[in-house]
Amino acid sequence: MRILLLEDEVDYKETIHEFLDSLGYKVDSFENGDDALDAIHFQSYQLLLLDIRVPGTNGYDIVKMIRESGDEIPVIFMTSLTDIDNLSIGYELGCNDYIRKPFASKELQYRIEQVLKLFYFHSNKEIIDLHDDYYYDASSGELMHKEKAISLTVKEQKVWDYLISNIGQFVPTKQLWEDVWEGKLVTEADIRMCIKKIRDKTSSNLISSQKGLGYKVDKKR
Repeated sequence: MRILLLEDEVDYKETIHEFLDSLGYKVDSFENGDDALDAIHFQSYQLLLLDIRVPGTNGYDIVKMIRESGDEIPVIFMTSLTDIDNLSIGYELGCNDYIRKPFASKELQYRIEQVLKLFYFHSNKEIIDLHDDYYYDASSGELMHKEKAISLTVKEQKVWDYLISNIGQFVPTKQLWEDVWEGKLVTEADIRMCIKKIRDKTSSNLISSQKGLGYKVDKKR
């Protein structure tokens, strides 16, 4: 799961980056809002963690622009601004949560986990229904079919976890290569084969694909 971090205080940014990295998130961090906005246009993120008052495009304007473009990616504002007017602006623009500086690392972790859970699974349910009577148990992290857990290899599980964390969104092959294979020497055929093995163990309808867009897992409608 990839997070964009925008924070212009260098030491603070590095501390947050290192903490998120220790939790297993992929993090791209920026000090300038213009650079962060460029990255959002070219990279798929699952969460934006934004300071408000930064050089270049400020946090408010970033959220305003992405919401106007139809992008619903979850956003958490990090800010020392505490008055109700500033909080109202953020929520009216479409942020999902605020965290006030200074904050403990654990508080940040809990807020991120809660926002991601509510956004990607849309409820507090631990069970996410998928196609062909499959379902994902978010509490155990297991893919299930009629009460039976599906046995996946370590790499297959990593691919599945990445796709389910991006549920409803296409994940480009390049992004899988960067985040799951961590840039190691593999070909597109290797990635396709991994997807095929998951489909062979489950259902051909569970992971959809589209040329030029990548792979996607959808909730059952």
